[in-house]
Amino acid sequence: MATLLRPMQTNPRLESLPPRIPLRPEPALIPRTATPSQPRVLVVDDEETIRTALGRFLRSRGYEVEVAESGIAALIMLERQRFAVMVCDVRMPGMTGLEVVPEALQLDPDLAILMLSAVNDAPTATDALSHGAMDYLVKPIELVDLQRAVERSTHRRQLEIERRRVEEHIREEVALRTSELEKEKAALHALTIGVAETLINAMEAKDVYLRGHSSRVADQAASIADALGLDPDLVENVRLAGRLHDVGKIGIREDILNKAGPLTAEEFEHVKDHVRMGMEILTPLKHIPVALEYVHDHHEHWDGSGYPRGLAGEQITIGGRILAACDAFDAITSRRAYREAMDAPATIAYLERTEVGRLLDPNVFAALKKVVLRRKTLTFIDDIHA
Repeated sequence: MATLLRPMQTNPRLESLPPRIPLRPEPALIPRTATPSQPRVLVVDDEETIRTALGRFLRSRGYEVEVAESGIAALIMLERQRFAVMVCDVRMPGMTGLEVVPEALQLDPDLAILMLSAVNDAPTATDALSHGAMDYLVKPIELVDLQRAVERSTHRRQLEIERRRVEEHIREEVALRTSELEKEKAALHALTIGVAETLINAMEAKDVYLRGHSSRVADQAASIADALGLDPDLVENVRLAGRLHDVGKIGIREDILNKAGPLTAEEFEHVKDHVRMGMEILTPLKHIPVALEYVHDHHEHWDGSGYPRGLAGEQITIGGRILAACDAFDAITSRRAYREAMDAPATIAYLERTEVGRLLDPNVFAALKKVVLRRKTLTFIDDIHA
């Protein structure tokens, strides 16, 4: 084990004397800044002379010091006591200082570790730093450097503890705010659904053939979105858009909605205006922009022949394409004043024959067909309690 002192020139008169360890350096070199409240230090070294000298010096600086003669002894002490700093030699028999570092930090993550390395062993000390040690000194050391290193490590330890405390506080605040925002979002969503249901019920009351249409479209659309692999947020946006897509029909004349025969060109233009009126009603709901885009697109056609903007292909939002398919399916499978309802298999065959590639996105239709043939749509909590 290397001596604590820096090498001195050989003096024949002193060769027979033991090496002198500077236990009491000049006060001018090392001001006594320590106070009784300073942190506790654990000194770990297999050489009794060195650990005794280091312990005596640090106590003279006001630190409370314990010593350990091996890595195992140090870990036992760390299990039973708390220390702010551990001064640990790298080269020790049995468990090396390098092996002590991760074990010590596992026992006390707040521990500041200062390594003592031999002159030719700096790479090992650097390796210890990468494992969590805070600093190191290369032997032979000056005690003034030791004091400064302990003070530096203690200061960095306090900064690290404070940083973690602040981060934990921020995490708690963020979690609290997030929880509050989620509750507010859920309440706002419930209010939106409630308002929408009121408007939809008022609209469907004008047309007996529309009763339940929005609810059926919403659940089927969400099932298709799920079958297409959309993420849960988009599935919910599709379902919400399904509930809201026809709300603008509250502004359509009753005689047109309930007309037994075909619509005139003028009457059809009036019906088409329900998209614009629906968007005017829904636009104030700024918290559901994705669902509103889907509502806006639900009468666009895959080939560009739809309305209100004449979008085509993937220019149309995925939600708009899904709603178009569900709207068409529900219209054909529902009874009207001028015709009877068509059953589901016949409707799928009809749409596949006449509307895929024109009105309908082929991929969306394939998902619609899958959902219809399995005869099961997704079940939602508010459907159960409706």
